[in-house]
Amino acid sequence: MKIYYEDSMPYGQEFFADLGECEAFSHKTITPALIADADVLLTRSTTKVTPALLSQANKLKFVGTATAGTDHVDKYYLQTQGIPFVSAGGCNAVAVAEYVLSTLFVLANKYNWQVQNQTVGIVGAGHVGTALAKHLSALGIEYKLCDPPLQEAGDSRNLVSMEEIMQCDVISLHVPWIKEGPHPTESMFDANRLAQLSGQQVLINACRGEVLDNDAALALLQKGKGFKLVLDVWDNEPNINLDLIPFTELATAHIAGHTIEGKARGTEMLYTALCQQLGVQASKVLSNYLPIAEPSSINLHKSQDDWSSLSDLVLDVYNIAKDDAQFKKLVNSGEQFRYIRKHYPIRREFSAIKVNTGNFVHSKAIYDLGFLC
Repeated sequence: MKIYYEDSMPYGQEFFADLGECEAFSHKTITPALIADADVLLTRSTTKVTPALLSQANKLKFVGTATAGTDHVDKYYLQTQGIPFVSAGGCNAVAVAEYVLSTLFVLANKYNWQVQNQTVGIVGAGHVGTALAKHLSALGIEYKLCDPPLQEAGDSRNLVSMEEIMQCDVISLHVPWIKEGPHPTESMFDANRLAQLSGQQVLINACRGEVLDNDAALALLQKGKGFKLVLDVWDNEPNINLDLIPFTELATAHIAGHTIEGKARGTEMLYTALCQQLGVQASKVLSNYLPIAEPSSINLHKSQDDWSSLSDLVLDVYNIAKDDAQFKKLVNSGEQFRYIRKHYPIRREFSAIKVNTGNFVHSKAIYDLGFLC
């Protein structure tokens, strides 16, 4: 069996070598002829899986993407051809939740407000929204969840309306890009909805760029409409509206989910799915391959108050302000956006770090966030 996997997929060789003859490919050089003998095609979001790409792959029996998003895959075509397809939904959920927490603590330090006093409105209660809710719960931060499709499907959680979300101090978007149907998300935050935000509110988009009308946001911000905008995803990536960058509080290059764990978890999820497809017992787990974090442990500062210690702990592991500074310094073209995203440095999740809490009052909260004890 011939397995082709994208070379940006962490630990691809380690996971798939025992299942068949493996060959890595680059999204820049993949052609229909290159994968003509493929039984299995495994990608990330940089490879567009189209009928044209698969036109010579007459043996293809399985396609997977090691990403939560699937916009790059023609799923309808695969369905018509009877080719099973899987994605790694939820692989980056923890990473994105930690990205949002870092955002909250950075802005709290900047504007001298207390994180624990903010109410966070989460739009989208799927994998990422649920992970974020869990993290906020660990810290005792109030949140509200909004997800009309899940509400209609009978989700048992207390889901609220968008009207309630619009009253929250922080609004964090975690929905898929849906162009049509009963609950479209394209331009969900259009000029009208953006204009309803006050100067004290924070709007975070770490899902899909098309969910927020970037041009409308720029027009409002240029007129002095002072809501605080945090963008990890943008319209028309990588050729984004560069004029919007200076008006953001924090800006990054679609890297919210780019931890080692998040990316490699996608590989592991494809491995498990492929084993199931082949009727083979899965024997490999991600923990066998992850490197030890540097540093691997952190001691809390006993001289600080509780929330300062929590803030320092989160920002010691991941400080979004550093990514923001690099982004604003370097991104002046689509090529630079693409470069920063592709060469994003090593970032670890909380679960890679042991915390020595001593008698710290919020020890349980720290471990509930995923830190090791």
